[in-house]
Amino acid sequence: MKTEQNEFMQHELRLPELTVRGMLLGALLTVIFTASNVYLGLKVGLTFSSAIPAAVISMAVLKMAKDSNILENNMVQTQASAAGTLSAIIFIIPGMLMIGYWQGFQFWQTLLVSACGGCLGVLFTIPLRRAMVVHSDLAYPEGVAAAEILKVGSSSQEEKEQAGGSGLKEIFSGGIIAGLVALCSSGFHVLGSGLSLWFHVGRGMTQFPIGYSSALVGAGYLIGIASGLSMLVGILIAWAGFVPFFTITGTVPDGMALQKFAGVVYQDKVRLIGAGAMGVAAIWTLITLACPVIDGVKESLAAVRMPDADKGKHRMDIDMSVKSVGLVFAVTTLGLLGVFYAFVSPEGLPMAQNLTFVIVGVGVAVLMGFFVAAACAYMAGLVGTSSSPISGIGILGIIVASLVMYALCSAFGIFSLPGGEKFATATAIFTTSIIMAIACISNDNMQDLKTGYLVGATPWRQQVALLLGCLVGALVIAPVLNLLYEAYGFPGALPRPDMDPSQALAAPQAALMTTIAQGIFSSNLAWEYIYIGLGLGVVLVIIDQLLKRNTKSLCMPPLAVGMGIYLPPSVQTPLVIGAVMGYFINKGIKSSKGEKALAAAKRRGTLFASGLIVGESIIGVLMAAIIVISLSSGGSDDPLGLVGKDFADTAEWLGLAVFLIVLGIFTRIVKGGKEA
Repeated sequence: MKTEQNEFMQHELRLPELTVRGMLLGALLTVIFTASNVYLGLKVGLTFSSAIPAAVISMAVLKMAKDSNILENNMVQTQASAAGTLSAIIFIIPGMLMIGYWQGFQFWQTLLVSACGGCLGVLFTIPLRRAMVVHSDLAYPEGVAAAEILKVGSSSQEEKEQAGGSGLKEIFSGGIIAGLVALCSSGFHVLGSGLSLWFHVGRGMTQFPIGYSSALVGAGYLIGIASGLSMLVGILIAWAGFVPFFTITGTVPDGMALQKFAGVVYQDKVRLIGAGAMGVAAIWTLITLACPVIDGVKESLAAVRMPDADKGKHRMDIDMSVKSVGLVFAVTTLGLLGVFYAFVSPEGLPMAQNLTFVIVGVGVAVLMGFFVAAACAYMAGLVGTSSSPISGIGILGIIVASLVMYALCSAFGIFSLPGGEKFATATAIFTTSIIMAIACISNDNMQDLKTGYLVGATPWRQQVALLLGCLVGALVIAPVLNLLYEAYGFPGALPRPDMDPSQALAAPQAALMTTIAQGIFSSNLAWEYIYIGLGLGVVLVIIDQLLKRNTKSLCMPPLAVGMGIYLPPSVQTPLVIGAVMGYFINKGIKSSKGEKALAAAKRRGTLFASGLIVGESIIGVLMAAIIVISLSSGGSDDPLGLVGKDFADTAEWLGLAVFLIVLGIFTRIVKGGKEA
C-alpha cells in the first residue's frame, strides 16, 4: 500500500483529479452538509467537520466509475468540507433579524457576503500553505483523519476490512436512526424532545433537564470528554449556583410563577454572565496563539519573496498563480464593495457618507480578515477545525467593527437620526459577517490542504475546489436560513406573534455578538452581569492553566464552561452524555483490546456520530420547509402532528425510552466489528 500511495505523489502523474463528475458530487454534498451545519449551528452553536463523511460518501459513489482514484475523492471532500464550514457565518448574520433591521434574510446580500468572504479566506491561506502544512509539525487532526480514510478507500478489500470497513454503513445507519427519531419528535410529536424536572431550592427554584437529541449526542462524542465535562461544570455553575441565588435574592413580579421567574433570571442575567466568560476565554485562546501565528506569517512571506528558481516545481508544490490570485481577489473585493453599498444606500445618506461607510467597512473586514486567516490556519492545525474558537474571532470582530462604526456614526451625526443606533449596530454586524466568512474558510482550508499533501494532491486544484465550494455553499445558506427562521424563529425575532419563544433556535453566537454590539452603541446592557462573567472567565482560565501544568491529562477549556453557562441546559445535557459515553466506551476497548481496536472503534464512532448529526439536521430543515409551505397555504404551524397537547407527558417518557435505545445502539456500533 505504501508503494501505491507513493505513486500518487509522482510529479508526472496524470490521473483524473478535478473532474466534472467530482464537482457535481461535491456540489450535492455541499448542499446536504451546509444545510445540516446551518441547522445544528443555529440550534446549539456548534458545527461539525464534514470532511470525513464527505470522503466516505465520495468513495462509495465514485467507486462505480472504473477510473476513479484517491485524488478525485480528495477533491470532492475538499469542496464539500469548505462549504460545510462556510455555514459558520450563521454565528453572526442572524443578528440582523434579532435587532429588527431585516425582516427576513436578504438573499443576494447574504449570498455575496458568504461567497466573497469565503473566497478571500481561500486566497489568504495560500501563502501560509508551505509554512503551516509542508514545513510544520502541526497536528491537523481532521485533515490527517480524512487522509487515512481516503487511503483506506483506495486500498484492497482486505486492507479495508482491517481498518474497519468503508464506513458508509455507519454514516447511513446513524442518519436513518436520527432522522426517524427527529421526525417522530419534531414532526409527529409522539416522542418528547426532552424532560425537565423543576424543584425548589429554599425560596428559589432551579431545574434538572435532559435533552433527547440524537444529533447532540453525536456532537458530544466528537467534542470529547474535556469539553463535555467543562460544559457540565458550566451547567452546574448556572443552574446549581446563579439561578437559585438570583431567584432567592430577587423579587418575583406580581402574578408571575416562580418557575417562569427562574427562566427570566436565566435569560436576563445568567446568560450575560456566560457571555462574559465566553469572551474572556475566546480572547485568551487567541492571545496564546499570537506568537506562533506571527512566526508562521513571517515564514510564508519569506517563501513568497524567494526567486522562482529556488522554489520547488514539483506538482505537489504548485499553488494558484499570482495572476489568478490577483484576479479572484479583485473580483471578490469589488463584490464586497458592491454588496456593502447596496446595504447602506437605502438609508438615504449623502453619497460621501455612503462611500465612506463602504470603503471603511470593506477595508476593516479585509485587513482584519488577513489577520484572522493566519490565526485560524494555526488554530486548525493545533486543535482541529471543530474545536477552533471561531466565536473568539467573532467577538474580536464585532468589537472592532462596532468601535469603528461608532466613530463614523458619531462623526456623521447618525445617532441623532431616527433609527441611527439600529443602523450603526446593523453595519457592525454586516462588517463582522464578512470577517467570519473569511475566518471559517481559512480554518477549514488548511485541513484540506493537509489532507491533499498526505495523499498527493495538486494544491492549485484543491484551491480551485475550495473556491467552488464557497460559491455553492453561499447559494444554499440564505434559503436555508429563511426556512429555519420562518419555521422556528430566533430569540427576540419571531416571525409570528403566537409562536412559542422556547422553541426558537438559540443561535447563541449571533445572540451574544448582537448583545455586545448593542451594548457598545447604547447604555441598556446590564453590564454588571457581563463584568461578573469577565471575572469568572479569568478564574476559569487560571484553573485551566493550573490543571495543564500540574496534571498530565486534565484540563477544563474555559470556552466550553462559558458555553455551558450560556446555552439552554436541555441542549447541553445530550452533549455531555455523548462525551462521557464515548470516553468510557473507548477506555474499555483500549484496556481490553488494545490501541489497534481503539483506533477502529473511534473511526466507527466518528462516522456514526456524523451520521446522527446529518440525519437529524436534514429532518430539521425538511420540517422547516413543510411548516413554511403549510403556513403559506393557510395551514397550521404543526402540519404533521398526530397527537394533542394532552399526550405531552406520555411523549416525554416515550422519548426517554427511545433515547436510551439510541444510546445502546451507539454503544454497540462503536464496540462492533472484528477489532472490538
